Amino acid sequence: MSIPILNYAFSTQNQRVDGFEYLPGEEQPKIYTTENLPTAYEMDEIIWGGYRQIFSEHQILSSTNEPFLESQLRFNQVTVKDFIKGLLLSQAFRNLNYDVNNNYRFVEMCIQRVLGRDIYNEREKLAFSVLIGSKGLEFFVDILLNSDEYIENFGDNTVPYQRRRIIAQRSKGEIPFNLKTPRIGKEFLMKQEMPQLLWAGSVRKFRPQEQSPKSGDPALFLKMVTDVSPILLG
Repeated sequence: MSIPILNYAFSTQNQRVDGFEYLPGEEQPKIYTTENLPTAYEMDEIIWGGYRQIFSEHQILSSTNEPFLESQLRFNQVTVKDFIKGLLLSQAFRNLNYDVNNNYRFVEMCIQRVLGRDIYNEREKLAFSVLIGSKGLEFFVDILLNSDEYIENFGDNTVPYQRRRIIAQRSKGEIPFNLKTPRIGKEFLMKQEMPQLLWAGSVRKFRPQEQSPKSGDPALFLKMVTDVSPILLG
């Protein structure tokens, strides 16, 4: 018997407050959608926007491409929502994000990238972490994509984006999620077989031979001067 999802309270965030901008400026996020019958060039942008949102810019590699999934989207065999689900369940996303993080950090990353907002509190993170442990990754992805929050904000045809990152009353917006939450936490960096320098001895200062003091250099007499009694110096 699986553990039921825990209840958690909402917290105040920008995305929960309606904006009053009459005409959004160019700093607002670009919306990638298939609602208006996109051209081939616009479809390329939509696909790139999906990769950028789910994998983040530093993970857009040839190894993360899903050609079959892209082809299905181009020929209207799947919706943008299905395309996003395919990326989340791809082996590349699992290798780069799921396998190198604990459930808590993975939940935070997925909520940011799929729902376009930050987690409300630690209890929400715990609730979905338990869900992953009891029901698995695919069930967790379905919960996010089929939630009322996702459907109301993105529907079937819009690529998710960070909601309300820029608001008119502030000179600076929120930090982009790909910068705020790197894909690997500190606790997993030690497991990535990264070279580490462990030195138990004392550290000596290296001086090139051409910079070594020569005969008659005052530096050779520095130690002798410091050993002289202050009384003699007086």
